Amino acid sequence: MRTFSPKVPEIQRAWYVVDADGLVLGRLASQVAHILRGKHRPYFAPHVDTGDHVIVVNAEKIVLTSGKADAKMAYRHSGYPGGLRSTSYTELLDRAPDELIRRSIRGMLPKNTLGRQMLGKLNVYAGPDHPHAAQQPVPLELPESRRAG
Repeated sequence: MRTFSPKVPEIQRAWYVVDADGLVLGRLASQVAHILRGKHRPYFAPHVDTGDHVIVVNAEKIVLTSGKADAKMAYRHSGYPGGLRSTSYTELLDRAPDELIRRSIRGMLPKNTLGRQMLGKLNVYAGPDHPHAAQQPVPLELPESRRAG
């Protein structure tokens, strides 16, 4: 019996929309990375991008637990000596909540060309509106991502 390997033209991609209002950041990120990677599919293969598109709305209402907002830092480097810059998650949540969620999900995907391709199927918006109505996204409930409060 031969091993089945999914072909790219045979993959049917769905669109999902996730409301991040009150969800815990890490739990949301792990579930979304699972969908982007395609691990929910019966024909998952680690060398093929079998995942779906995910739209995350209400990113500004995400919750961080147990003081992580002040303790954790987001780093970026300019490439020059002494060019390391750090920002607390509190500041990042105020300034760019979509970037906070994108960074969290990016850390849970493969660190190669395939991971960057998977990240391209992620769309994060700070508010409740998104411009992807034409794709008819299906609301995705994440029971493993508990709501805080």
